[in-house]
Amino acid sequence: MDSGTSLYDAVGGTDGLRRLSQTFYEHVLADEVLAPVFATFTPSHVELVAVWLAEVFGGPPEFTELHGGHQRLLRSHLGLGIRDEHRTRWLELMAQAIDEVLPGEPQTRDALMAYFEWGTAIAQEVSQSPVGSDLGDPGPVPRWTRSGLAE
Repeated sequence: MDSGTSLYDAVGGTDGLRRLSQTFYEHVLADEVLAPVFATFTPSHVELVAVWLAEVFGGPPEFTELHGGHQRLLRSHLGLGIRDEHRTRWLELMAQAIDEVLPGEPQTRDALMAYFEWGTAIAQEVSQSPVGSDLGDPGPVPRWTRSGLAE
């Protein structure tokens, strides 16, 4: 793996992120801890997550252009009341999905998991606020590189 390659390219672009998202949510929906959290899950969620991650990891800004950007993503977590055990299990299942979809890519796995550790902490924090809370302006979709959050 070329260290100059974006994470978007390293995971196989949006198609690779669709595979990752699909694999991950197959595990989530079969999981006794997380399935109840995703009771309102719809198949379109897989695509939204793939498009979000594509933008975060250096791909096209489609989530911003078509789906409302960072504000929309954060608002979707309001009122969910994500607990520590939910976040821990989410991270375990994502690591498993990465290993299945991107076997033998430890550097890419580490960079992806660093983002998911960071992002799930924010999602958990936001989820404690009630639906309709004012989040202020969170700014644009964050961009994540192999070195972490792009400045």
